[in-house]
Amino acid sequence: MVQRPESVVKELLENSIDAGAKKIELIIKRAGKVLIQVVDDGSGMNEDDAVLCIQKHATSKISEIEDLESLHTLGFRGEALSSIASVSQLEIKTETRDEEIGTLLRYDDYGNLVREKGSFTKGTSVSVKNLFYNIPARRNFLKSDSTELKHIIDTFNREALGNPGIHFTLFNDNDIIFNYPAGTVEERVIQVFADNMIDALVPVEEKTDFISITGFVGKPSMLKKSKGEQYLYLNSRYVISKQLNHAVFAAYENILEKGDYPFLLFIYRSILRILM
Repeated sequence: MVQRPESVVKELLENSIDAGAKKIELIIKRAGKVLIQVVDDGSGMNEDDAVLCIQKHATSKISEIEDLESLHTLGFRGEALSSIASVSQLEIKTETRDEEIGTLLRYDDYGNLVREKGSFTKGTSVSVKNLFYNIPARRNFLKSDSTELKHIIDTFNREALGNPGIHFTLFNDNDIIFNYPAGTVEERVIQVFADNMIDALVPVEEKTDFISITGFVGKPSMLKKSKGEQYLYLNSRYVISKQLNHAVFAAYENILEKGDYPFLLFIYRSILRILM
């Protein structure tokens, strides 16, 4: 599960989104090799849930088997934090809105779990230090800092595009790289891409008895020579679907030349969210 720093970033950001955060800060150093920290103002965890979250196959996101039929979270299997803890120096600070004292969890030099109580900011802060410090061979397979940083930025922007109602901030080596205040989809597109991006898009809206679709389609001037700016979301989760990609290309077949790719932004209300 933990293949590179970007893998950790994705899991931590999605945990913060699941916690109902309205503000999420991502702090990285050395492209995530030295530090990955995600701070949110979400619901936080009590001590029992905090201890549970780092156990294998344990989660507080579902409480009974029937919950699997009505999932509303990005994660629920309980694998991410335990996997991250096994290959890094993990520290969690968390405090719920109803409690005055929060919980700090960390592992000591002997691998023992240390619990401490204290007053922390409401929400959760997860720090992942020295990724793959105990697996030197795996660490040697990581790419250059610039390459790993690019992967992190791509994932950060994907999560931000899928959740425009959340304020996202990215710090790299103490410098603010991106600051996306919460807003509408249109405002998030401008934040991520460019101020004049909306001028190059055509609004689209379709309502049926089963689904409502709103969004934008790129003008012919927006055709690209790569798929780098194609995004597909299923209930705010970034996914890849060859079937939907084929449907999009079929609609564009009389406009596209070989090697061209369209920019599309579709929002499927209550069923799908698509950004392409």
